[in-house]
Amino acid sequence: MSEEPGKFAARFVQGGKWEKLGPLYDAVDTFLYTPGTVTRSAPHVRDALDMKRMMVTVIVALIPTVIMAFYNTGLQINLALQQQSAEYAPGWRGALLNFMGVGSDPASVLDNMLLGALYFLPVYIFTLLAGGFWEVLFAIVRQQTISEGFLVTSLIFTLILPPDIPWWQVMMGISFGVVIGKEIFGGVGMNILNPALVGRCFLFFSYPKDMSGNAIWVPVDGYSRATPLAELPDPELALSVSWQDAFYGFIPGSMGETSTLACLIGALILIVSRVGSWRIMAGVVLGMAGLSLLFNYAGSPANPMFQVTPQWHLVLGGFAFGTVYVATDPVSAAHSLPGQFVYGLLIGVLTVLVRVINPGFPEGIMLAILFGNVFAPTIDRLFISRHIRRRQRRIDAQR
Repeated sequence: MSEEPGKFAARFVQGGKWEKLGPLYDAVDTFLYTPGTVTRSAPHVRDALDMKRMMVTVIVALIPTVIMAFYNTGLQINLALQQQSAEYAPGWRGALLNFMGVGSDPASVLDNMLLGALYFLPVYIFTLLAGGFWEVLFAIVRQQTISEGFLVTSLIFTLILPPDIPWWQVMMGISFGVVIGKEIFGGVGMNILNPALVGRCFLFFSYPKDMSGNAIWVPVDGYSRATPLAELPDPELALSVSWQDAFYGFIPGSMGETSTLACLIGALILIVSRVGSWRIMAGVVLGMAGLSLLFNYAGSPANPMFQVTPQWHLVLGGFAFGTVYVATDPVSAAHSLPGQFVYGLLIGVLTVLVRVINPGFPEGIMLAILFGNVFAPTIDRLFISRHIRRRQRRIDAQR
């Protein structure tokens, strides 16, 4: 805790209140403003990139997926309403749109965007409220600053949820992700697992009916539609979308993970800004492509998933989203440069392995990334130890 109140604290703290409320206002002050403690002379390394700039860059890279979350969520609901000859979405959202004079035409970008926003924004708000509470509480108790990383965690968590998930489950999921996946390890920079993914994993195994199945992706009464990834292993279901629709993201699924195009735009931003590791992204894609081609060559008359090509794996499920935004988490991913490539290969291989060998669980990227998080320290240790041994041999040879 700083000895003097910062910009935010100075506006609200008077006299002796600073001693009592200092930890709270100090945490908020460092969250809203850039810290004044910066390096000014040698031998410190000085760089324009700090935590705030890094997190803002990731948020900017996530904007295309947020836009697609708005549009595609509304599009899928309006298409279902059109099939049922219904005029408005169910519940308070339909009443609000009716009051605003907004229709439910799937051909209207405005209609789709507004309806999708009414599903996305409440989930995001409850994520911020619940997760932010735990972030502030732990920051006060530990007398630490509030991490800007939670803004990224909260946004990613919202994007990987179905649109009509109960709000109380949203709060439970993000609470579990922040507390169990991050804070008990020591907080910012200490967690070994991605907090957003830990929260989603908790919800998936605790409330499977609300996180999987055919009835959760398009929240319209009496309407059920499987995701394309769930259609592939079922011989009774024909694939209902084209590759182009899957690439653009016009398919059922979690709100922000359907569009590969949006994820590629985000990947470009992260790679150019050097915030996201291209080695991890390349490793994931190569691992996925290599094993899926091997399965294509081997074939299986009993399992149609053996015939799913790499280009289909790329655009279905959350593969692109997980590759770009989750696998590249700078805290839970591998840090050594060759280790990042191996880490990505491991995730890509495991994703295809889960999708193909276990068709009852169509999506594999979530478990693959968590598994990769667990092994990231071991991967780094192997490469660091190898590097130390090589340097020692060079030193011995020069003597």
